[in-house]
Amino acid sequence: MRLKTSFAAALLAATMLSGAASAKTFVYCSEASPEGFDPGLYTGGNTFDASAHPVYNRLLEFKKGTTETEPGLAESYEVSDDGLQYTFKLRPGVKFQTTDFFTPTRDFNADDVIFSYERQWKADNAWNKYVEGASWEYFAGMGMPELLEKIEKVDDMTVKFTLKRKEAPFLANVAMPFASIMSKEYADKLQADGKMNQLNQMPLGTGPFTFVGYQQDAVIRYKANADYWGGKQPIDDLVFAITTDAAVRYQKLKAGECHLMPYPNAADVAAMKADSNLKVMEQEGLNVAYLAYNTTQAPFDKPEVRKALNMAINKQAIVDGVFQGAATPAKNPIPPTMWSYNNAVEDDKYDPEAAKKMLEDAGVKDLSMKVWAMPVARPYMLNARRAAELIQSDFEKIGVKVEIVSYEWAEYLDKSKAKDRDGAVILGWTGDNGDPDNFLDTLLGCDAVGGNNRAQWCDKEFDDLVTKAKEASDQAERTKLYEEAQVVFKKQAPWATLDHSLAVVPMRANVEGFVQSPLGDFTFDGVDIKE
Repeated sequence: MRLKTSFAAALLAATMLSGAASAKTFVYCSEASPEGFDPGLYTGGNTFDASAHPVYNRLLEFKKGTTETEPGLAESYEVSDDGLQYTFKLRPGVKFQTTDFFTPTRDFNADDVIFSYERQWKADNAWNKYVEGASWEYFAGMGMPELLEKIEKVDDMTVKFTLKRKEAPFLANVAMPFASIMSKEYADKLQADGKMNQLNQMPLGTGPFTFVGYQQDAVIRYKANADYWGGKQPIDDLVFAITTDAAVRYQKLKAGECHLMPYPNAADVAAMKADSNLKVMEQEGLNVAYLAYNTTQAPFDKPEVRKALNMAINKQAIVDGVFQGAATPAKNPIPPTMWSYNNAVEDDKYDPEAAKKMLEDAGVKDLSMKVWAMPVARPYMLNARRAAELIQSDFEKIGVKVEIVSYEWAEYLDKSKAKDRDGAVILGWTGDNGDPDNFLDTLLGCDAVGGNNRAQWCDKEFDDLVTKAKEASDQAERTKLYEEAQVVFKKQAPWATLDHSLAVVPMRANVEGFVQSPLGDFTFDGVDIKE
């Protein structure tokens, strides 16, 4: 009942905000609460959906429905002949949002760009530790601190990035959510008032929607930014009705209480397609689900133990039981739709008897372990609890006892990063920029240990390959290096690769302008409701 009450209150508030009963209110039944509203601090897609996409912009943006970049807050850029300098010409006349809590006195300029990057980069920056435990997980995990030489303000509308080495995916990286541009003027005011934490609670940017308010675990409210440089949105008010249960999201969608929902139960998709009041979008997901062992903890520090456990997992049963077949078993850490996917890699064969013998040969007896199950549905794993139960059953067949554990989503993401974490964690990834580096280095590179690298796996051979790949400018050369890296990954087995899923997005039939993203984003600029 609490969610229904909150939802009704949100609709009423949204209508009142518009000042007219005829205002268009779009309701998105989101799957989880955001960890916060500063996208630089987090890596969760639902957090980006609630912060980076509605409120903020980046220097470059991803063209709708693609992994190609296009101008954002930068109108154009130039790259030096040696590939080490990127000079961005900024878009003039861009306004920061005016809210109840802050009124900007100037337009967007180079100071905002430099502030947005340096707070994540420099330990002596006043904002580097403004939130307890801030690790700038994405910025650090992608090796940005080691990559950047300097960022300079050429003039108010020009910024120059100088790199220490070539970085092929650099332009795609600056279009990612962690690189969202904040208002330095707003940050300075919060710092002067002793309210720095507000930056993560009351966001203010240049994006299509202005943040209005957040009721914890229930509702987030936004209104169309009337001063948006891309033009005012067709909808007046945007409401995130946080609804963690997929069945309840579906009920709300059928009842017209929300216009669009993520991550339906696989068993409900056929009925959704048959409902004339709904329409369903589908595309191959640029994603992977995995079970990450902590490779620093015995006996998971032995590749042969990890390989044995991988051979015990019936991945087809997970695909059938969790996705009703709307997924494929995964053998590589990148999806088959991504360039450089190594199809020649042979998957670990499902063979419980061979797995049992391999454990015995490794001297492992009476093994007890924990398997962590996510509490929320994600595109790559619709029901982690069910997947964990199937893995539990598989491991029991080879004499391994499994305890399934879980935590609230933000806590789950935080605790699973710990270098001394026990057991193996179910997680996954949807690509953020369409580059293999965003999987292979971001999730498995040495820089990402203690962050996105939940396996805590630092392998020199693998790391050297992916580092060389992102320094190379020729895609054929990069492909060869990434293919070799996938061979190393399979041999060392820091994960059990589980599945690549089909991304399914159901919505009301009168929703117009929504474009499904290969990056798994839910963005509502350009979306309208047909009268």
